[in-house]
Amino acid sequence: MAHHHSPLDVLLSRASTDHLVEPPPKGDELRTILSAGLRAPDHGKMRPWRYTVVKGKHREAFADLVVEAMGRQEPDAPEGKKTKRHHRFANMPMIIALGMHLQPEGKIPVIEQEMAVAAGAMNVLNALHAAGFGGMWVTGPFCEDRVLLESLGLPEPHRLAGFLFVGTPAKHSDERKRPEIDDYMAVWKGDAITFAADAG
Repeated sequence: MAHHHSPLDVLLSRASTDHLVEPPPKGDELRTILSAGLRAPDHGKMRPWRYTVVKGKHREAFADLVVEAMGRQEPDAPEGKKTKRHHRFANMPMIIALGMHLQPEGKIPVIEQEMAVAAGAMNVLNALHAAGFGGMWVTGPFCEDRVLLESLGLPEPHRLAGFLFVGTPAKHSDERKRPEIDDYMAVWKGDAITFAADAG
């Protein structure tokens, strides 16, 4: 378990990393971490979250599917890019696919259903960090590949928000300088708002 002074310290100290080694979470600990995803805001109780866990000996075969999807979606991608992607998917301690079970005909706009999945993914990343693990959210054109989506139980109109690479951080993450909040917040007092971050 990661040791922090407060829950707020957990949030402020999280950083993405793909320098991951064994072990990933497992068993009840993994179930608890993924349960944090289901605590995300969910307008209309649409419950769009679908998590597929890939681990162990199955990573190699799944990496093959990802590269095949790349070939269909990015036919001009260089071989080096395909090799690198295969290596990452085959060697990460665990991969979690972020499925979006969407209901376009429902009363809630699709974008809100997608945002619920995104909020759930962030909850999972925070829960991983709080439990002493690490993660990184990855996407790409291959995430739109229908053959890959079908293999993940996501036929039309369902989609994929990407993948989380999951494991134990190989080293203490460097404290990367983060933006100053004053550049990204404003207090509305009746006039049009401008943000320092947008200043030319």
